Amino acid sequence: MSYRIAPSILSADFARLGEEVRTVIEAGADLIHFDVMDNHYVPNLTMGPMFCEAIRPHSSVPIDVHLMVKPVDALAVAFAKAGAGLITFHPEASEHIDRTLGLIRDAGCKAGLVFNPATPLTYLDHVMDKLDMVLIMSVNPGFGGQKFIPEALNKIRAVRQRIDEHTARHGGEIWLEVDGGVKVDNIGAIAEAGADTFVAGSAVFGQPDYQAVIAAMRAELAQSRRSA
Repeated sequence: MSYRIAPSILSADFARLGEEVRTVIEAGADLIHFDVMDNHYVPNLTMGPMFCEAIRPHSSVPIDVHLMVKPVDALAVAFAKAGAGLITFHPEASEHIDRTLGLIRDAGCKAGLVFNPATPLTYLDHVMDKLDMVLIMSVNPGFGGQKFIPEALNKIRAVRQRIDEHTARHGGEIWLEVDGGVKVDNIGAIAEAGADTFVAGSAVFGQPDYQAVIAAMRAELAQSRRSA
């Protein structure tokens, strides 16, 4: 299993966003995680497609856009045009989940669903064939810097089982991403539960040396792989 670290620019210095993106990629980031909040689906307001378009020239890795918005479809298409590589959204925010996944893929992006701590996994039952990623929120969405909710580990294990069963039957690849309170001292346990892609905001951008913290995360991931 390949592991990917996706620093969230929600915790970056917005006055130096292009520089922050370049620096964190040089430090070892595999993706740039881009949190979109609309002050409607979640109680916060962040960045629109113009921000994505602005940082695209600075990013040599895919931009991983997490839409915390309702409705979804128009913004999903706008972010695809703005340079996103992956777009995930919350199933309860879409009127027609299958259609939204199709729109994202037709626009040339990878598509995925996001599950809040109390959102049931039954939304996965009929769309696994259209998924490139499942994102498990290990905090309630809307704000950075929250603590990891331990119950998320059980949800990660359940999704890992679903993904493995699906890919064993049908092939393909579906990433399992975790977002919320991920840091050096718990990333190993999150990997052991089955995650392969890790969003880290303040745990990276809140430190003076991005390269050192990403290296420490990779060391924990390597240790968890040896323990498996």
